[in-house]
Amino acid sequence: MSKILNNILFENVSHSNEDFTKHYHDTYTIGLTYKGFLKTFNVNQSYYSYEYSIRINNPGEVHCGKAKEWSHANFYPTIEIISNIYEQIFHEKKIPYFQRHIVDNKMLFLKIHNFFDSYFKNEDEILVEAYLIEALSSLILDSTLYTKNYKEIFEDKKIIKQTYEFINDSIETNFTLEMLAKNVNLSKFHFLRLFKKDFGLTPHAFIVNERLNRANCLIQNGLSISEASIQVGFNDQSHFTRNFRKYFGYTPSTLQKNSNFIL
Repeated sequence: MSKILNNILFENVSHSNEDFTKHYHDTYTIGLTYKGFLKTFNVNQSYYSYEYSIRINNPGEVHCGKAKEWSHANFYPTIEIISNIYEQIFHEKKIPYFQRHIVDNKMLFLKIHNFFDSYFKNEDEILVEAYLIEALSSLILDSTLYTKNYKEIFEDKKIIKQTYEFINDSIETNFTLEMLAKNVNLSKFHFLRLFKKDFGLTPHAFIVNERLNRANCLIQNGLSISEASIQVGFNDQSHFTRNFRKYFGYTPSTLQKNSNFIL
């Protein structure tokens, strides 16, 4: 399989009826709806993802949703992958941000589907990578709303970025509000107010999100569920499993059995 897809999560889920709590990813999310629908809330706006629509989340966008008999495939390309393809097209290193959360474009849908199909069938690397480049370059050319200079995630949101780095440097810590506020030289009141205004999540939800993203990666890379949950700061296994399912729509045991999986 292509090296550029190492450690990239793929999902192919059938007949989901899950409710997804507010969360975000530090990657893009690019997904196809095959059957059913998802009522989704992205950056506080409501959308419906029906059959043959494309769903896109830019890095850091807070979203949630309610699924109804939802069959879909997703993958989570990194900022680096998307910006590299943008650079190959336009010869400058930029991060594209996409125009719409839900895109209705049958030709683009087919291109992304061809990429997913070749990936899940484990076809030759040259074919998978060709489909990937064709799909992502079409997405960039058709749906880019604006671009930013290539920077790390949350670079334009100082409080969020400093908190993100602080949490990820010691993910297993039992953080207090005082610790988080002190890290950015604010009172607890001002930290809470500015954090939620700038990001749309409470600090607690932000910490849980970061822990679950880290645990997801650890499980994909072979760590046991109990080891991964403890390593990221969950001491209660059932609490970890409940939160994991609320964020990702499947249990950690499903991920462990089917890393880069088809359900």
